[in-house]
Amino acid sequence: MAINAVLLAVIIMLGLSLARVHVVLSLLIGALAGGLIAGLGITATLEAFQEGIQNGAGIALSYALLGAFAVAIAHSGLPQSLAGAVIKRIDAGGTSGMIKYMLFAGLVVMSCFSQNLIPIHIAFIPLLVPPLLLAFNRMQIDRRLVACLITFGLVTTYMFIPYGFGDIYLNQIMLKNVGEAGIDVSDISVVKAMAIPALGMFIGLLTAIFISYRKPRQYQQLTINKEERDAVIEADDLSKKAAGAQTQSKMKTLVAVAAIITAFLVQLYTDSLLLGSMFGFAVFMATGVVKWRDADTVFNDGIKLMAMIGFIMITAQGFAEVMKATGEIAPLIDGATNLFAGNKVIAALVMLGIGLIVTMGIGSSFSTIPIVAAIYVPLCMSLGFSPLATVAIIGTAGALGDAGSPASDSTLGPTSGLNVDGQHDHIRDSVVPTFIHYNIPLLAFGWIAAMVL
Repeated sequence: MAINAVLLAVIIMLGLSLARVHVVLSLLIGALAGGLIAGLGITATLEAFQEGIQNGAGIALSYALLGAFAVAIAHSGLPQSLAGAVIKRIDAGGTSGMIKYMLFAGLVVMSCFSQNLIPIHIAFIPLLVPPLLLAFNRMQIDRRLVACLITFGLVTTYMFIPYGFGDIYLNQIMLKNVGEAGIDVSDISVVKAMAIPALGMFIGLLTAIFISYRKPRQYQQLTINKEERDAVIEADDLSKKAAGAQTQSKMKTLVAVAAIITAFLVQLYTDSLLLGSMFGFAVFMATGVVKWRDADTVFNDGIKLMAMIGFIMITAQGFAEVMKATGEIAPLIDGATNLFAGNKVIAALVMLGIGLIVTMGIGSSFSTIPIVAAIYVPLCMSLGFSPLATVAIIGTAGALGDAGSPASDSTLGPTSGLNVDGQHDHIRDSVVPTFIHYNIPLLAFGWIAAMVL
């Protein structure tokens, strides 16, 4: 029996990534291997890959605008003030556990808000996290834990809360595809369907905090930390020196809040993060927080901030398109179904496992749902799963593998902030920890949801 091309392509991509081959090259080589093994030929494989890259052009522009919006928020002084306050508390001897856990809670909350309330996605990470590295080092916080904290907020929010990115994932993609495949979704509560899988994510988070990474971990205090420390403390001090400075700081804060609200409302009514980011950036320009003469610089800084992540996501789109062109995703699923003929217990587990493999390769939960929904829905109906259980299986199958994928923004984002001093490896310190703490409990609790709903 010949090995499935999609499965082999994903294995090659993950193996190369674990061997420290750059993620972009790993995706390209995996795509070429998958296409050739499936018999597409080099020309057809490259054509499919290029078509996927073209489909990713919108992603690149969205990420550029998200980066520009995030840099504009930084101009308001909010991230620096937050980091400066934390560092000064530590300098004053505030190394208590309460400060540490408040910092943990703040990172989780910000990660959650970045998916709906302040729709800048992962663009906040390289702005907020680097200034805090000194604080992390002083408190000897394991950066693998920080990666788990951020990834929890990024993934759990969209897979459980139907707002912002969650509205796109749960309503516009998942329910839409499930409905088109033959199930009436008018009375289905996505919150109820995804509550048990989300509980699994929460348990993974608690495990990371209180068991896996509770021990101190030493990091070198490199030059970049001192520069970040001086910058954030200076920014925090300047805002308190004079009444005029306080007034200006308050004005910038109000503008930042207004820009965030504007971006949120535009995104809400247009379902476009690109437009939301653009209008939010426009508020900063119109009020002078970002001056017209500085607009090009800020925008370019935003592009630089998100360029590598956006490029990897575009490459992942090419990989995904090649996997679709092979025509072997459906045989992969059909072959798996032969293993559990009529057995719901095994069927649910296998369907979730395949979702994990597909998402690990593509790097996007949002791209996985359309791939599996058309096949999973009739399969679930024939096996007797309820509509709610079917939605839980498909939603969990899509989310599985987002945490722990080398090509996912849920792991690339944390790495972009934690590795500015070269002491945080993408695969070993972001990918592996998030895979262990989220994919394993998500697989288990997704299976539970399929059995009890």
